[in-house]
Amino acid sequence: MRFLLVNPNTSQATTAAMVGIAREAMPEAQIDGISAPFGVPLITGPTELAIAHDAVLALMAARPPFGYHGLIVAAFGDPAVSELRRSVAIPVTGIAEAGMAEAAAHGDFAVVTTTADLVDSIAERAMAYGHADRFLGTVLTPGDAHQVMADRKGLVTALLAACRRAVHDNGAKAIVIGGGPLAVAAREIAGQVGVPVIEPVPAAIRLAAERAHRSTLLG
Repeated sequence: MRFLLVNPNTSQATTAAMVGIAREAMPEAQIDGISAPFGVPLITGPTELAIAHDAVLALMAARPPFGYHGLIVAAFGDPAVSELRRSVAIPVTGIAEAGMAEAAAHGDFAVVTTTADLVDSIAERAMAYGHADRFLGTVLTPGDAHQVMADRKGLVTALLAACRRAVHDNGAKAIVIGGGPLAVAAREIAGQVGVPVIEPVPAAIRLAAERAHRSTLLG
């Protein structure tokens, strides 16, 4: 099967990292990646998320995903997922949608991320996907998101501390790492928290493959 991963920010390095992780999660699939044609290299608030929404729609209008079995939108706000489902002929999966679905299967869950200005957007996604009874809220790493993201070792440490707070203070039975650009760091802390830590990109490729298989069976 062939899947197209769309990175709603402009960072080619982030796109490459997420594609690499998706390929590791499903080596039997062909997974291509493409970055937003305009916007910002890191989505940290509602304004950037709105720009990413428009960038994804413009990208898919200019380059329809012909020949693919599924489309993955790889930013945690799932920008333009709803609109794409009305405009493309293949299943569309958001990484927040997929990550939250896997986490909810374990019980009450929290999201851990670096971006304070996206807390409301994350809560809206959780409600929209039907997780009102499972979602415990978002736990943040301290400090400015850009500075935290710029320090790889510091990012891993900050995410791990936030995950442990989500477990000890919020009672989370599972944690979703909230952001495609956090994918590499998420992998490093997965076994150190004591509850399942859901990496959103692998979760998305698993859900996308399931949907593609179902779509193929239905003809």
